[in-house]
Amino acid sequence: MNKPKPNILLLFTDQQRWDALACAGGWMRTPHIDQIASEGTLFTQCVTNSPVCVPARISLATGWYPHNTGVWRNGNVTLPKETPTWVRALRDAGYRTSLFGKAHLHSLLDHTDLRRKEHLLRAYGFDDVNEVPGPRGAARIACHMTNEWKERGLWDAYRRDMRARLASKLPVARPSPLDLDSYYDVYVGRKAADYLHDYKNSKPWFCWVGFPGPHEPWDAPEPYASMYDPSEAPEPISYSEECWDRAEKRPRGWLDRRLHERGGHVSSSLGKQLRASYAGNVTLIDDQVGKLIDVVRRRGELDRTVIVFASDHGEMNGDFGMVGKSNMLDPAVRVPLVIRVPGTRSCGTTINCLVELMDLGPTLVELAGGELRHQQFGRSLVPILEDPSLQHRVEAVVELRREVMLYTMSWKMTANARGDPYLLFNRTEDPEERANLAGTYEGQKIEKEMMARLRRRIDETQVNEY
Repeated sequence: MNKPKPNILLLFTDQQRWDALACAGGWMRTPHIDQIASEGTLFTQCVTNSPVCVPARISLATGWYPHNTGVWRNGNVTLPKETPTWVRALRDAGYRTSLFGKAHLHSLLDHTDLRRKEHLLRAYGFDDVNEVPGPRGAARIACHMTNEWKERGLWDAYRRDMRARLASKLPVARPSPLDLDSYYDVYVGRKAADYLHDYKNSKPWFCWVGFPGPHEPWDAPEPYASMYDPSEAPEPISYSEECWDRAEKRPRGWLDRRLHERGGHVSSSLGKQLRASYAGNVTLIDDQVGKLIDVVRRRGELDRTVIVFASDHGEMNGDFGMVGKSNMLDPAVRVPLVIRVPGTRSCGTTINCLVELMDLGPTLVELAGGELRHQQFGRSLVPILEDPSLQHRVEAVVELRREVMLYTMSWKMTANARGDPYLLFNRTEDPEERANLAGTYEGQKIEKEMMARLRRRIDETQVNEY
């Protein structure tokens, strides 16, 4: 007799640092996600394939790198309807698929109502859709959520608040004008919970819950806004040009421009205020996760439901005096990943080998008994879930604005858009990335070895057909 296919619950946040979980050594409270990790596997070395929303999410959906898709940054980009995705493979494997929350697989710049774009999400593989934009987009783009805000007289206040935040020269940490029940992460969690509560289809379900937070603008609502004391937040990593830039004539790249424009602008005290609001938002999302898990438990399906928690990229949160993402430093590149698969040997295991975010797709398809028929470069994590002693990847690739980074357990090196290495960090001796060794005598040998490996990886990951 064939074993029933598992249900799949994908909990996906936006802009969550790898260390923004208690179980990953973070300082905020995340008991529900910690529980998932205690019953599953925590991956400590997962890196996004691009530290910015659209390229990261398109690489996740397709298993292709930015050098395959041509999507190197955010902008007016829409994934073509005919593009093969692993969500479509799940649907082909007999699943009823759904999306609640943020997807960001199509442009948010060319329209004002997401409900007119639902046909795109269905083409990508989703049967049931309730899509929302991110926090900034929600000030101008209509959807089912903003329609509720409008009916409750909240949308205008939200728009005014967002305009004021964006007009400020420095980021602002203050509570949202939305009440807790209307807040976007609560809305997304509630709609997904209602859907699962009422689900009666005979097919196994796959539900992608795309929380818009903890993406800035650091607007956690009460009581979460006051939940953490800024004075108890970890001190942001300081930025010192003299210490960080050791080689006078090294090549320059995108991060140099970012540091010149924004490095050191966020003070330590402001960074700690931002971190306190951010932590409140993370705990708010954790509470929504708890409610979703409770729905699955009450359905009697917890023992046959795969649960995954992940994020698209990280957040600087005051490190190096910066906020946001869009750079190759670890706070922006490393992301949380927790996978709970009932019945596997890795229950309660922490795995420290390298994982790329795009590995998630083939993992879920294999667990669903499906098949990916297009050429893609994600690698299923199922073998290492069954045997945590196995090695998964010895190196990972991250790309942004035509720059490419090779990431290993010991070193990380980034080549600029001209192909010249301009960032080199010893991850073992310098985990906070305070000493850039690019262009230095001591870094020459490693630089040469890493560049050779990087060129080989790019050559090996070219799309021939799909």
